[in-house]
Amino acid sequence: MRNDLTRNDFTRNDITRNDWMSLADRSLEAGGISRDDARLALAAPEDEAYELLAAARRVRVAKHGNRVRVHVLMNAKQGACPEDCSFCSQSSRFDDSGRRTKLETVESIVAAARHAADNGAWKFCIVTATRGPSDADLDRICAAVREIKRTIPVKVCTSLGLLDDAKAARLAAAGVDRFNHNLETSERIYPTICTTHTWRDRVETVRTARRAGMEICSGGIVGMGETDEDLLDLAFALREVEASSIPVNFLDPRPGTPLGGTGISIRRRLTPLRCLQVLAVFRLIHPAADLRAAGGREMNLRSLQPLCLLAANSIFTEGYLTTPGNRADQDRRMIEDAGFTMEQVAAAPDHVAV
Repeated sequence: MRNDLTRNDFTRNDITRNDWMSLADRSLEAGGISRDDARLALAAPEDEAYELLAAARRVRVAKHGNRVRVHVLMNAKQGACPEDCSFCSQSSRFDDSGRRTKLETVESIVAAARHAADNGAWKFCIVTATRGPSDADLDRICAAVREIKRTIPVKVCTSLGLLDDAKAARLAAAGVDRFNHNLETSERIYPTICTTHTWRDRVETVRTARRAGMEICSGGIVGMGETDEDLLDLAFALREVEASSIPVNFLDPRPGTPLGGTGISIRRRLTPLRCLQVLAVFRLIHPAADLRAAGGREMNLRSLQPLCLLAANSIFTEGYLTTPGNRADQDRRMIEDAGFTMEQVAAAPDHVAV
């Protein structure tokens, strides 16, 4: 067995199970592994997933200790979205329920944030199903954010669709800590997922939010028919846009959408070990990121859910935008049983002028 592998001679023929741990050292030394190393790790047989996970755990502990950040989503404006993202049941193209939900009130958004913080949430994310926020919706969201930041010890993220500089500046001024806009998948495959806007539109919104001074939350969905190279394109694009928070979702096909029902045949079937392997590779590529086991965790990881914490340092609890998830008490127990602790925001919240 060789223990003196260098980057140039680290080939698939050389790899033994013990060699995967060397990727952890490379990740920590270089701020992330190379694409060649990531390609090898992503193509490894599933029965080596635990060794990859052990390497990812070394990086996770070095950068994040044993802390877990719990995030809670609020679907503040549901359905009737004009975009045609083929995985999303909130698109008006695929939803025939006639839903036309108005934006929640300031009071209900603040109450949801308080509930999230009371259940140990580190971050509360306000999400709307829309191409982008109207001025009227932005008025209400900013008012809610100011009140949350004034009274509740929780970080705030918003996910509101496409942004321009003026709207991004308003959100930042209100006190939004992070803005979420997922790249979803590779630029190559994106036109098969959505036609009403481009992958480049998403990249520009991410950059717009960064220019305004907000942290960037951006990730994607695994299981939409992508190849390993597509996953690597996504992972390294997220490095390029300097995403500090990366939610990794696993497709939970929604009935009535192109990727639900009969459309499911186009995607690679996900297994719990494959999901863990992907999380491990993303951790090795992004050692310092707030890496989140996100939507589809419960359905795709099943009984192996606690193992996601060996790579990911954060999770969503209490459900997602259109699907239920674990209750907060269930996830708290899972975190504690696995030997981790929930990270808390300082008791004194930030104060932003109204």
